[in-house]
Amino acid sequence: MTAMRDYIGDMTTYLTTPQGRHIAYHRTPGREPGVVFLGGFRSDMTGSKAQALEVWAQATGRAYLRFDYSGHGASHGAFVDGAISDWREDAAAVITALTDGPQILVGSSMGGWIALLLARDMPEKVAGLVGIAAAPDFTERMWEAEFSLADRALLMEDGVFFRPSDYSDDPYPITLRLIEDGRQNLVLQGPLQLQVPVRLLQGTADIDVPPQVALVLLDHISGNDLRLTLVKDADHRFSTPACLALLTETLAEMLGPREPAASRELQLSNAD
Repeated sequence: MTAMRDYIGDMTTYLTTPQGRHIAYHRTPGREPGVVFLGGFRSDMTGSKAQALEVWAQATGRAYLRFDYSGHGASHGAFVDGAISDWREDAAAVITALTDGPQILVGSSMGGWIALLLARDMPEKVAGLVGIAAAPDFTERMWEAEFSLADRALLMEDGVFFRPSDYSDDPYPITLRLIEDGRQNLVLQGPLQLQVPVRLLQGTADIDVPPQVALVLLDHISGNDLRLTLVKDADHRFSTPACLALLTETLAEMLGPREPAASRELQLSNAD
């Protein structure tokens, strides 16, 4: 097994994971518990949410970590070779090696799925979870509800299907391995008990991860401190100034003095 270590390459800091993958990251020192940002499918750590959280962490003196999964951004590897298990391993490796004590995980879209897996499987490292348009089990939802019979046949025959995207001029490669591996990581088809504060932020105008997904997730999680905030007219990017302000306010609330009372709430915000 390869030991985890840091090294510098092209002015970027990398961690070599136990699986031998080279993960680019940026770490801001500060008070614990820290915050770890988990990006979305084919996004990277230079996005507006990741950068805004770093500015907030620096201003508040809070420890903060952002990174790129393998095949994403500045990390090594080919995107088409990755799957949920790989990216979960990447996240677990950086959290284990680069943070001290339990962390607040902030997962955007696919990052929300990975954050849920980590909170379920390594609870000793998780102090709380914020999901931004969290997309648990999205690979199965694509297969069951979004792919046509022709899409499925092409994927089964070629092993990859190139899906058009609203976020890039290039279509996204969806591999058969991604779909099959996703089935080994589903969180909505079995118990999901999280004994940490969970905050779900969701835009009502999100067409990629509809609000119904957040409602299903809120109902599925077993815990004593869960809240869903719906933001009217916010889309999947959830990156307007008002949405980013809501995100940092949510973190400030989670990291501030806490009351022991349990809650399961649904809120409606006009932040966007």
